[in-house]
Amino acid sequence: MTENPLRAPALAVFANAYAPYSNFKVGAAIRTDDGTVFQGCNVENIAYPEGTCAEAGAIAAMAASGARKITEVYVVAEAPLPVPPCGGCRQKIAEFAGKDVAVTMATTTGQELKMTVAELLPGAFGADHMADT
Repeated sequence: MTENPLRAPALAVFANAYAPYSNFKVGAAIRTDDGTVFQGCNVENIAYPEGTCAEAGAIAAMAASGARKITEVYVVAEAPLPVPPCGGCRQKIAEFAGKDVAVTMATTTGQELKMTVAELLPGAFGADHMADT
């Protein structure tokens, strides 16, 4: 099986995560429609649990560059099982990704679980809910 090309950038940024309170580091890499890869890691602070999730950091970097369309997501954590994005990050991903976009959740040892955005966030709140009546 071929290694997902987003694994290496997610692992690289995972190493930079700042998690002195939870000791739970997470790295994320997202690909946009032009092929650019953006990375993010979780960043905690003393006002724990305030902080930034890895997925949110990658999405912020993407948005800051002007990109608006996610075509693939990869999230890695040192855990016994692949860790899914939190609810808030699922909504953030859904804001910029189609329902069929793959989200791969992985462990640092290589175990992976792949789901679509729709599988991770069924019934997502979206732009259609904001339509004028």
